[in-house]
Amino acid sequence: MPLDNATIAILMGLGVVVLAILWVAMSGSKSRAEQTARLMQMAETAQSLANAQAALAGRMEQAQADTNSRLESLSKRLGDGLTEQTERTGQTLKVLHERLAVIDSAQKNITELSTQMVGLQDILSNKQARGAFGEIQLNDLVTSALPKSAYEMQATLSNGKRADCLLKLPNPPGSIVIDSKFPLESYSAFKNSETDAEKAANGRAFSASVLKHVKDIAERYIIPGETAESALMFLPAEAVYAELHANFRNVVEESFRRRVWIVSPTTLMATLNTVRAILRDVHMREQADVIQNEVRKMLEDVGRLDDRVGKLETHFDQAHRDIRQIRISTDEVARHGAKIDALQLGDGDETPALLPGDKAAE
Repeated sequence: MPLDNATIAILMGLGVVVLAILWVAMSGSKSRAEQTARLMQMAETAQSLANAQAALAGRMEQAQADTNSRLESLSKRLGDGLTEQTERTGQTLKVLHERLAVIDSAQKNITELSTQMVGLQDILSNKQARGAFGEIQLNDLVTSALPKSAYEMQATLSNGKRADCLLKLPNPPGSIVIDSKFPLESYSAFKNSETDAEKAANGRAFSASVLKHVKDIAERYIIPGETAESALMFLPAEAVYAELHANFRNVVEESFRRRVWIVSPTTLMATLNTVRAILRDVHMREQADVIQNEVRKMLEDVGRLDDRVGKLETHFDQAHRDIRQIRISTDEVARHGAKIDALQLGDGDETPALLPGDKAAE
């Protein structure tokens, strides 16, 4: 069992007293009075030491209690901090897991897109497939912008040529042909040129390819009396269209001279919106003509109604005159009835008295 602080202090005091007694016993040459004084002084010193020891023990206990309290408070704060940090870490891991899921989904989409891009490259590498790609894109743009009655896909003209799309517009300007062309091979060769000589040669080849398409469209799809005086060449790639207008102005000007307008998906959509506005205006004019015809017929009906009302009014006037004549006749009948009622019959050959205003009997 451990000793408390008071017991330790008493034991230390007794030890001091024992040491003092031993020292006195060993010092026989000194007087007993001096020894007694020294013993008293040593006892007081021992008592002071014991008191100091007790105070020190109390302070140590208080310090130990304060230290324990602070350790408990620190431990509580550390525990709360660890709990909060654990919760934050869990939330962070949850958010991180969600983001990783999004990244996995995006990675999957990228993989699918890469597969689709490879498929698109395979499509564009084949000339027939590339033509079908342009026709499909043209069909999507036209069907999304115009009503079905305003166009015809794969329309056959009188010269036997089949157009990718025929816009049915009223005269003027008349029906307009849209033909899809995609000179991707010559364009790719021009863009992939490494030297100036290759770039110049490939540029001439690209220009010649586009001009050939322009010439073919002008000869096949501009028919006097059947189509408009111009046609559209649809390029399903904005990059090819931009390259033509940026570096091949001669090709663009030649297309203007042949009345073949080169359009891209963006400019074609703007053109189709203009066509839709024209068709709406034509429809409104047709409706206005119908309205004018109906108004004209309505005015004719109003005129006939006015004549019939006049005739009915004449009939009403005649009926009024007839009623007035009937009224006169009824008045005469009433007057004669009153005369008869006032007649006095006499005896023999007496002549009845005449009423005022009657003529004398002849």
